[in-house]
Amino acid sequence: MSLTQETREKAREIISRYPQARSALLPMLHLVQSEEGFVSADGIALCAEELELTTAEVAAVATFYTMYHRKPAGEFHVGVCINPGCGILGGDEIWKRVSDRLGIGHDEVTEDGKISLERIECQAACTHAPVMTANWEFLDNMTPESALEVIEKLSRGEEVLSTRGPRVRSFKENELTLAGFEDELVDFGQADAMMLAGLNRAKELGQSAPKGTL
Repeated sequence: MSLTQETREKAREIISRYPQARSALLPMLHLVQSEEGFVSADGIALCAEELELTTAEVAAVATFYTMYHRKPAGEFHVGVCINPGCGILGGDEIWKRVSDRLGIGHDEVTEDGKISLERIECQAACTHAPVMTANWEFLDNMTPESALEVIEKLSRGEEVLSTRGPRVRSFKENELTLAGFEDELVDFGQADAMMLAGLNRAKELGQSAPKGTL
């Protein structure tokens, strides 16, 4: 077990951010994953103790959201979008090639623990389809060849840069960010012309959201 008193103190820091303590559960589960690589029984117990919930209540949340793992994730968790938009444009073939190369399927991890794999229904990046992610950093406009190149680099421990963000960090590093702790990477994000096309067109037409909707 890697959960320590420091983990508990970080959990309490997260709780202090919310007017209602139980609202802190989601980032606390990410905190647990940043320490153990998955949501362990000990992690569930820690969350339950600090939030005065039952372990059943915590486990219900941990098993509902797919971003929480009940067994160790790989150092690099790779998601391949196979939703119709991405699938038709090459996502299905990317999945097949990546799965065959790694010798694993959905929700499985390579023997060396380096990479885990997930079939994802949508990654909310349809403008850049087909899309793949590595520890939730976007890899846009992928092809089977570029996807395999990413897999090879991750397997060898080489640096991989996301398309619209920073370098791909380890699963545990990224989970600490998702728990709400500073990573000094705020300036690496960017929105490109494709993402802003709809907004820019609306501005050209003088359109805006109806009052009271934002």
